[in-house]
Amino acid sequence: MLGPPGAGKGTQAERFARLRNIPKISTGDILREAVHAKTEVGLRAKAIMDRGELVSDDVMIGIVRERLEQTDAKDGFVLDGFPRTVAQASALDTIMTERDPLIVIDIVVPEAELVRRLGSRMICEDCGTGAPVGSMVGAACAKCGGRLVQRADDDQAVVIERLKIYHRQSEPLVEYYRVRPTFRSIDGAQAPDRVAEDLAAAIAAVNGYGSLGGRV
Repeated sequence: MLGPPGAGKGTQAERFARLRNIPKISTGDILREAVHAKTEVGLRAKAIMDRGELVSDDVMIGIVRERLEQTDAKDGFVLDGFPRTVAQASALDTIMTERDPLIVIDIVVPEAELVRRLGSRMICEDCGTGAPVGSMVGAACAKCGGRLVQRADDDQAVVIERLKIYHRQSEPLVEYYRVRPTFRSIDGAQAPDRVAEDLAAAIAAVNGYGSLGGRV
């Protein structure tokens, strides 16, 4: 599942995965799992992060390969946050060689709406849990009761720069997938329920067997 920061891809990925009883796999989650499990790739990633460096394509590819080999991903999965580069996408194609075709959904949202959404995101300053859209600064966290604050990386100037970086990095990736019959773009500027409906319809149209599974 592709889309810029604030497009709602994490929310939609989690919702779709839950309804289809398949795992939602995000790079952040599997990175933490690999480090915790002390796998060979996980230890390499930990050493890189401990030095304050970004995890390279080859390490991320290795971690994703390990995760997709686990039993719970055999009948389908939703990928959120991977691939981020054409090199990662090419490697993912290799990983998927013996599996069903990859379905790629690009959630498209106008930049002005993304800036508005990102500028209003709140998290708990105690536990770090994200708050529902529309939450106010100073309100209590539903999880622990802590105070809600704006995310440090959601300042408007920072948001605009993050979106520039995303578009620069993602355009080649979108073009890589756009020519495939299993690629679809959907409007992410709609209400979440409508986005979820369009997402499900796009996947059903592509994979030909609707709710029975498929890979996103």
